[in-house]
Amino acid sequence: MKKFLCLLIVGMCFNTYCYADEIQDVQCFFNKYIDAGNNYSSDYFNYYTDDAKIIRVVEKPDGSKESVNIPLSRYKSEAKKSFSLMKLRKYKNRYFNVKITPYGKDYKIAAMRMPSTSDYKIPAYFIVGKDDGGNWKIKEESMNTRVQKFLKNS
Repeated sequence: MKKFLCLLIVGMCFNTYCYADEIQDVQCFFNKYIDAGNNYSSDYFNYYTDDAKIIRVVEKPDGSKESVNIPLSRYKSEAKKSFSLMKLRKYKNRYFNVKITPYGKDYKIAAMRMPSTSDYKIPAYFIVGKDDGGNWKIKEESMNTRVQKFLKNS
């Protein structure tokens, strides 16, 4: 019985260590993603899977919210068009209260996002997992926004 308990405790410690190591990898991946976005890197879209789900939760002036799913191809196209203007305005996103938790085989990154053009923080989350090549990728991204044009173009 003692052997079994020792093996169980050792196994639990090893499993916790593996989680901790992966969480550090996810944090490193997320930091690189933020850096790529804030510097308008040409490899920014390489952080996403080909079928990534992009969600914008539009916060309306009346306080209600509406979710809009955006195809990745459209997201890429519109982002590429606006990169030069964003660069001129020195637009950047900062993330606060970042929490990384296991989410099935993947990880969920929840944070509060603060666009450099605002004085408020709004929720964001990302589901990240490894692709077939073992690289971390964003499978799902959801960000709240107060930009109403997402409703007009959906």
